Amino acid sequence: MADSVRRIAVSTGGGDCPGLNAVIRAVVKTATSVYGWDVLGIETGFDGLLGRGGARVRPLTSESVRGVLPQGGTILGTSNRGNPFAVPDADGGQPVDRSAEVIDRLTELEVDAVLTIGGDGSMRIGAQLMELGIPIVGVPKTIDNDLEATDVTFGYDSALHVATEAIDRLHTTAESHHRVMLVEVMGRNAGWIAIESGLAGGADVILLPEIPYHLDEIADAVVRRARAGRKFSIVVVSEGALPRGGEQTYRPGSGVSATTSARLGGVCDRLAGEIAEVSGAETRSTVLGHLQRGGSPSPFDRVLGTRFGAAAVHLIAKGGMGRMVALRGTSIVDVPIADAIARPKLVDPEGELVETARSVGVSFGN
Repeated sequence: MADSVRRIAVSTGGGDCPGLNAVIRAVVKTATSVYGWDVLGIETGFDGLLGRGGARVRPLTSESVRGVLPQGGTILGTSNRGNPFAVPDADGGQPVDRSAEVIDRLTELEVDAVLTIGGDGSMRIGAQLMELGIPIVGVPKTIDNDLEATDVTFGYDSALHVATEAIDRLHTTAESHHRVMLVEVMGRNAGWIAIESGLAGGADVILLPEIPYHLDEIADAVVRRARAGRKFSIVVVSEGALPRGGEQTYRPGSGVSATTSARLGGVCDRLAGEIAEVSGAETRSTVLGHLQRGGSPSPFDRVLGTRFGAAAVHLIAKGGMGRMVALRGTSIVDVPIADAIARPKLVDPEGELVETARSVGVSFGN
C-alpha cells in the first residue's frame, strides 16, 4: 500500500484540545521522512473542502510544524459543526448533503488517504466517507475520554490537570470563608473528568451523569461535614449531571437544530442555590468551561499525540483504511472505526473508581 500512496491529507474536527498539534507534527514528520509522501492540511475540519473559492488546504512540511509541539489548539483550525452530510442551508431550510463535493475536492487534490483527528462525531463522518470510497484513518481526540475503543484519548490528561488545579485553588478560599464551593467541569454524558479530578483534588461530593443525584443527599453530606468541624465542602459537578428522575441542564438558547445539538451547562449554578436553600450553607459556583480545552498540552498528551500521529501514518502505509489508532494498556493498536463509535465509554457506577471514591468518603449524592 505504501508504494501507491503519494499524498495524504490531515483534518482536525470537533472541539479543540491540547495535543492536536503534536499529532499533526508527528504525521508530517513520519509521512515525509519515512515514506516521502506529501501532506496537505485541511483547514477548519471538513468545512475546508466546501469553500466557494475552492478547498482551503495548505502543504505541510517539517518546517511548517517546527515549534508546534507545546502549542495548544490546532494550527489547522477546527469546527464542531463541520458535517459535510448535513451542511446548513443558506436560506435557513433543511441541511444539505454536500459529501459529493468533498469527494470531488479530494479527487482534484489527488489525495490518496485522509487522516481525520477527532472525537465520536468526526469518526462518524469518517466512517460515512469511507463508505463512499474515501480512504480514512482515524486518530481519537476528546477531552471527554468517552471513546470506547481506546483506554484514553489525548487531550484528556491536560484537561484533567486544569480541573484538578482549579479544585486545589478552590480549597483554600472555601476553607477561609467556610463555604461550599461547586466547580463545573466538562465531559458531556461521561463523568471521567469529574471523578478523576474530584479524586485527585480531594472533593467531598462528585456528581456524575452516570449516577443521578438527590439534592437531600448532597445537603446531608455538607451538613455532616460541618457538624464534624469541617466547615467547608468541595463539590465537583459534571456538566451532564442530573437529578434522580429529572433531566440534564442546558444553556439558555442552545436548543437542538438540524445541524447542532443543545449545549449542556448551568447545572452548577442552579445547584449552588438549591444546596444553599436546603442546607443553609453559603455556596459559590465556578464553571471552568473552555479553560479545560486551552493551554499547552501535558507531557503525557504530547507523547500520546506523537505516538498516535506516527502510528496513523504507518497504518495508512499498511493499508489499514477504515481503522483508528488506539491505546490499549501501554501499546498503540488499531481498531475498526465502527468499534470506536459503537457506544460511548462511561464511568461504571459499580466500578473500581467509584468504589474507591466511596471508600475515602466521597458522596455521589445518591
